[in-house]
Amino acid sequence: MGYRTVLIEENQVMQERLSSVIRNTPGFELSARYRNAGDALGQMQAFKPELILLDIDLDRNSTLLPDLKKAYPHTVIIGMSRRWDAEAQSRLLQSGAGGFMVKPFSGEELQETLKNLQNTSASRNSEVIAFFSPKGKSGKTTLIANLGAALAQQTGEPVAIIDGDLQFGDMGVFFNLTPQSTIVEAIRDISFLSPVTLKSYFVPVNEELSVLCGAAKPDLAETVTMEGITSLIEMARGIFRYVLVDLSSGFSDVACTACELADKTLVMAMVNGGYEVEHMKRALEIFKAWDDCDRRVKPVFTRVNPCTEEARKEFSQALGFPVFQVLPNEYLAVSSAADNGRLLLTQAPENPFSQAVEQMAGIIKNW
Repeated sequence: MGYRTVLIEENQVMQERLSSVIRNTPGFELSARYRNAGDALGQMQAFKPELILLDIDLDRNSTLLPDLKKAYPHTVIIGMSRRWDAEAQSRLLQSGAGGFMVKPFSGEELQETLKNLQNTSASRNSEVIAFFSPKGKSGKTTLIANLGAALAQQTGEPVAIIDGDLQFGDMGVFFNLTPQSTIVEAIRDISFLSPVTLKSYFVPVNEELSVLCGAAKPDLAETVTMEGITSLIEMARGIFRYVLVDLSSGFSDVACTACELADKTLVMAMVNGGYEVEHMKRALEIFKAWDDCDRRVKPVFTRVNPCTEEARKEFSQALGFPVFQVLPNEYLAVSSAADNGRLLLTQAPENPFSQAVEQMAGIIKNW
């Protein structure tokens, strides 16, 4: 016996095709099928459905979604459409659906979608965090890699790192990955993807942590558009609990778009010569155009020595803005771990940098 599945699909040809997929997929049982949600509401109670696949290309089906959820509060509802759309996915989740699929789909895609829903609350409350620096050499990549690992370890939920440093992204090198696809291919194909098929473009580091690597060549950066990065981030929300986006330095169109989409933006600067506070101030002046800047923007200083609460308060006073975190100068330890193909977090968990990252992860998981 498998998932008792009710299929609601108006198009008869598509209904037959999806019925065949369900019947031939291990772990699923086609209990009933209907042309519209109105008929299903009045008739499917006897089947005690565990899964409802709902055609949302039919407007009245979407309208009845809250009624379906009310009548079957413990049943998983997945919306189906011929094309993925960020707004449609958002409306679905707000109305009580558990996920979104692009039809037609394969049995493997159906199994993967249900697996994602079982393993994570990502579809409900995904957190997107953008990492921005006004100038280069801020320590972003080191922090993101270790923070992603810490979040995955502490929460046990899926974490994604998107390498959006389009010309010089080196997250793949950092994790010693050899990707088949990168952010360039994902955005090129985005109009044909659904959340579950997008996941195949990410390279798994371990069971909970995955990386979408940066462009293979700097000249491919221009193929990544604002529209593309928007669709990519919104689709990633549907499959990952945390999405960490590493961005190119400076206020490019793509970086600004990603920051606008993110729930939080960590603005980073490395202590190196005394100009970092001025650079941070200039960046914050731009972010202050947001009405909710105080809530969403989190300054971070790296290579702080001595790295103390007093130092964080001093930076906050100098900025006139609360500093979220200061990280210690552990360059030699970080470099040694990287040379060994490991994260400092796992090689030396007692290191002050590792401890600071663990603390940061603890704060983020409670946002």
